[in-house]
Amino acid sequence: MTRRAAIILAAGQGTRMKSPLPKVLHRVGHRAMLDHAIDAAEALGCERIVVVVGNHSPEVRAHVVKRLGEASIAVQDPPLGTGHAVRAAEAALADFDGQVVITYGDVPLLKAADIELVFGPGAGVTVIGFEARDPGAYGRLVIEGEVLTAITEAEEASAEVLAITACNSGVMAAPSGLLFRLLAQVTNENAKGEYYLTDVVELARKAGEPTRAVFADEDAVMGVNAQGELAQAEALFQKVQREAFLAAGVTMPAPETVHFSWDTEIGAGTTVEPFVVFGPGAKVAGGARIRSFSHIEGAAVASGAEVGPYARLRPGADLAEGVKVGNFVEVKNVRMEAGAKANHLSYLGDGAVGAGANIGAGTIFCNYDGFFKHRTTVGEGAFVGSNSALVAPVTIGAGAMVGSGSVITSDVAPGDLALGRGVQTVKAGWAARFMDTMRAKKAAKAK
Repeated sequence: MTRRAAIILAAGQGTRMKSPLPKVLHRVGHRAMLDHAIDAAEALGCERIVVVVGNHSPEVRAHVVKRLGEASIAVQDPPLGTGHAVRAAEAALADFDGQVVITYGDVPLLKAADIELVFGPGAGVTVIGFEARDPGAYGRLVIEGEVLTAITEAEEASAEVLAITACNSGVMAAPSGLLFRLLAQVTNENAKGEYYLTDVVELARKAGEPTRAVFADEDAVMGVNAQGELAQAEALFQKVQREAFLAAGVTMPAPETVHFSWDTEIGAGTTVEPFVVFGPGAKVAGGARIRSFSHIEGAAVASGAEVGPYARLRPGADLAEGVKVGNFVEVKNVRMEAGAKANHLSYLGDGAVGAGANIGAGTIFCNYDGFFKHRTTVGEGAFVGSNSALVAPVTIGAGAMVGSGSVITSDVAPGDLALGRGVQTVKAGWAARFMDTMRAKKAAKAK
């Protein structure tokens, strides 16, 4: 296979987003749009990935450095158009000999399979186009036979060219030597005074190099420039995810209400009820049941386990087979062994719950002392009564019991019963006398 590299353009100002967060760091499917672009380049087998950033967005630079390293950074300063942006990456690829594909950090739905089409036989310049439902301001692809003869920007196109529905996605590939040789010839003699990447096609034609267009679906090449478009991209992403999970054997009575992350894993035979949200890192084995209004992030759910309704699994929650986490229960960084149950109104944070243990309603793992987190361990078959507070670090032994309403601050040995509550005091007749007195006062006030 020919060596491949990718240049990802991510230096735009993104002012139309009207957000302090740089445009390419806005998320689709809980993942930065820029990361979607990097994912596609990696899936293509690109051995070099260069991201072009602007000095105005140090956050974008830091994001790229963290993922790819400093060598993957190229800076466009000042911004003078797409052709100028690609030339900013030339030095980073000076020693690279192979095919270079140019993509964009604000095109989150473009997958490796869509881009693969540009790596066809023969050298030359290849552009990804799409048939536009509304061509509007898109650049038009002028094609004669199988040859791409020109890309014309809408503001500079004749009425005849504007009638063309084949439009330019902006994604382009060419051999590295040819690409940068042609870019060196691009001028800024146009309405915007910018260096257009699209001029490469005309220059390649004049040089006798092959030029062609391949086509992807319009939704796949959708760019995001404003919040409304970000919402559209999210909706398209979710639609694809839902269709994929349904096809894989996941039961969803109301799929349009379920939201997935880019990395959600769900096995066949699982049922996902309406209004469930999967954040990053959710892994659900086949045969589980996720009930309505639950939120799962960074958590694993085994076959036969049941979550919700109205449950929250946070990072580190690990539910074994047959575990039940019920309504208004939050679990964070706790392994629950087979058959363990926390059915109602509890917080389990930082610890472990043994097989078959029962956590009563209102139980709290008091894991934070204001400075450090501590672990709570509940042994196999243990029973924790309702409205109990287990103050970590603490261990409830196998088969032990905690009486309802207890505050447990010391370990409980296996098989023991622990009670940590005040002694009940009863004052005979006090309530009746109090109520009679108060009713009399209220009646006197009303006169």
